[in-house]
Parts: sequence; structure tokens; C-alpha cells
Amino acid sequence: MHIRIINPNSTASMTRQVLHRAQSIKGVGTHVSAVNPVDTPVSIEGGVDEAMSVPAMLSEIIKGEALGVDAYIIACFDDPGLHAAREVARGPVLGICQAAVQVAMTISRRFSVITTLPRSIPIIEELISAYGADRHCRKVRSINLPVLGLEESPVEAEALLLQEIERSTQEDGAEAVILGCAGMSMLCDRLTDVSGVPVIDGVTAAMKLAEALVVAGYTTSKVNSYNYPREKSAGCVVLSGTDCR
Repeated sequence: MHIRIINPNSTASMTRQVLHRAQSIKGVGTHVSAVNPVDTPVSIEGGVDEAMSVPAMLSEIIKGEALGVDAYIIACFDDPGLHAAREVARGPVLGICQAAVQVAMTISRRFSVITTLPRSIPIIEELISAYGADRHCRKVRSINLPVLGLEESPVEAEALLLQEIERSTQEDGAEAVILGCAGMSMLCDRLTDVSGVPVIDGVTAAMKLAEALVVAGYTTSKVNSYNYPREKSAGCVVLSGTDCR
């Protein structure tokens, strides 16, 4: 099977990191590729960045459809354009937030999320509610470090994450912790080992769920909501005189 990871931002180093993580845990016989647009924000930190990233991301999925890609992973924790992406793809499309939440709800009763900047907290809270997990999520926390800071200051990022993981268990009663940014994916195993807490990386969760869905033969339903977009002409049909509908 061919699983394509799409990093909606334009930072190629982050795309390479996410691809490396996916390749390290993929199953035998799974081919993983990763792409990112070149004309989107360098990081997605808020609603404007998210909106600006979606058209180019959809374009990458359309390219993947022509190549016969079996499933897609949107490697941004805001799950930007997830529903739109499912309309243009035949195979499953997974957002790393939704995938991580589903795994967290399976292996724990209570979990917390740790993201980068405080401004991302309301966005993630709304997503968790939309995914039906607000009773299980105890808190969304941040380390107050920009997304690109994860690459620029990895030692500081790890220390801040470990502090928040401890607070999540002590103050929130969390039994598992989700990393709320694709750029944190390579820290997942070490954070689990050091903290003793199950730490969930959305890239890993989405990768394994994607493989399972493809093996099981599940594709995106085209019955109604996720049907392919309707073809529309740029103009209009003139019915009589100047009547244009």
C-alpha cells in the first residue's frame, strides 16, 4: 500500500522529520511518501495560517489520487481541511488530532493534550469536542514555544514537555498524554520512557490506523457528505431574456 503524508505548511525539514517517524513504525510492504506545498505558511499557528494552507493541501491530495495513493495523513494537529480532503480522496484521510484522540480514548479513560502555543488551545478544545472526547480530555496545555522552536531548541522543548506531562498526571489526573504538534513526533518514545506515562504521537496513531483501514478494505464513503465535489460551470444558464440562474 502507498500512504502519503501531507504537511500543510511549507517547512521541508518538518516534513522530513514526520516522514522519518512514519518510516520507523510502518509495516512491512507499506510505502510511505511525504510532501509539503511551497507556498503556504512556514508553520500553522492560528486560523489564518490554517485557512491559507488548505487549498494547496487539497491540490496535493488530487495529485496523489492520480498516482493511486491508498490513504492520506494530514500532518498538522489542527486537522486543517480534513472534511474537504475526504471529499476529494477515494481512500481514507486521517487527521493526526482525530487519530491521536481515538487512540487515547482506547488506552485510557482520561487524557491531556500538550501543544505549542497558548493560542492553539481553543482550536484543539473545539476539535476534541467535535470528536466527542471532551468528557475524556482533562486539559489542553501548552509549552509556550513556537512550532519552529521545536527544531531550533529541541533540548528546551523536551524539558518543557516533561514538565507538562508531570503536571498532566498530577493536576489533571491524566492517564495518557497526547503531543499536540506533528513536530513533536520524534520525541514521543523518549518522553514515554522518561515519564512512564503513555505518550501518544498523532503521526504514529494516524499511520497505524491508515494501514489498518487500507488492509481492511475501507474507503471514504461517497454516499452523501463525503461525495466528490459537484462539477460547476463558471457561468450560468440563460433561461429567458436576462433571467440568469
